[in-house]
Amino acid sequence: MGYYVRVEPDVKIYVEDVNRGGRKPILFIHGWPANHKLFEYQFNILPAMGYRCIGVDIRGFGKSDKPWRDYSYDRLADDVRAVVDTLELQNFTLAGHSVGGAISVRYMARHKGYGVSKLALFGAAAPSLTQRPDFPYGLPKQDVNKLIQETYNDRPKMLEGFGDMFFFQHVTGPFSDWFFQLGLQAAGWSTAAVLASLRDESLFSDLGKINVPTLIFHGVHDKVCLFPLAVAQNKGIKNSMLVPFEYSGHGLMWEEHDKFNKQLAQFIG
Repeated sequence: MGYYVRVEPDVKIYVEDVNRGGRKPILFIHGWPANHKLFEYQFNILPAMGYRCIGVDIRGFGKSDKPWRDYSYDRLADDVRAVVDTLELQNFTLAGHSVGGAISVRYMARHKGYGVSKLALFGAAAPSLTQRPDFPYGLPKQDVNKLIQETYNDRPKMLEGFGDMFFFQHVTGPFSDWFFQLGLQAAGWSTAAVLASLRDESLFSDLGKINVPTLIFHGVHDKVCLFPLAVAQNKGIKNSMLVPFEYSGHGLMWEEHDKFNKQLAQFIG
């Protein structure tokens, strides 16, 4: 079941709602540059276990509207709040991958965790995707600048290269093409704008404002959000648990999907 949620007078967000009658809702926020379909291998399994799986396409991506501006973490977190209010979600698990993890962390701080009983972060871009004077563990900012420039010059080639670094395990040609097509569904300007937010924004002060049980999944071989980010999340979020994924890169929700689904379900209960 899919529908649109109006988050601003001229902006609608697409929501996929699987097993709406499920006993425990999970609100999934995807990473850059994909959309809610990135969680296909969770949506195939978790609803059969009784969970309600709600996938959001963040603005600019997938089937959502693609406004020219407003791609800050604050705005993206406010979009999530609009979805929560419209669906009247309570006692749900907020689950975010990559920039979706960053958005989830900002939601917890900015909206005081409204409605959230548990938080799950997967390869999250927190507390900072990029290196800073007091945080040397992220990517060099010039690497993100290069992705932005490639987005404007040859976005399909950029997406192809990003797919090559996304996964640690071997992916087939058809699977690689499927992932490539997810990225093409976004607008070029939103692809670049979210990269700029990833480059420039940070979440150091947000981590300490999280007061719900938090599960952190992170691929040991992640080349996008490096593993030390997960260590920093675990240190900064009280009552959090870090689970390393030894055979995964940034695509852990597919690369070790059996472990991913089993441990996520155990965490939610």
